[in-house]
Amino acid sequence: MKCVMMVALCALAALTAGCTESSEGPKAALTITDANLDETIKEGVVLVDFWATWCPPCKTQGPIVERIAVAYAGKAVVGKLDTDKNKKTAKRFGVSAIPTLIIFKDGKEVQRFVGLQREAVLKAALDKEL
Repeated sequence: MKCVMMVALCALAALTAGCTESSEGPKAALTITDANLDETIKEGVVLVDFWATWCPPCKTQGPIVERIAVAYAGKAVVGKLDTDKNKKTAKRFGVSAIPTLIIFKDGKEVQRFVGLQREAVLKAALDKEL
């Protein structure tokens, strides 16, 4: 019953906020792929979390990124790019260790973090660019 309710809540949220559903529940962060990255980063401030499902630090970083996505909704775009499914983009940006988090402003990389990052560090970096 909980799962059905969660799917229903996510479906409702998707109509207004672009929510996506997974086995972990509703998500606030945008799913970024090789196909949509350029369009996603071309305007404004965008935080992209380069991650993979098998990466333990990425599993810790994920909920932090989700909280930031909620906190910065309407101010910045926050997304996650699975490096195993989007190797072209990971290679393009020279991502060789994960998690790697890159902040883009109007299509240009302005800051990069490699390894697990605290929420406060990422928020301060986003605030600097906004």
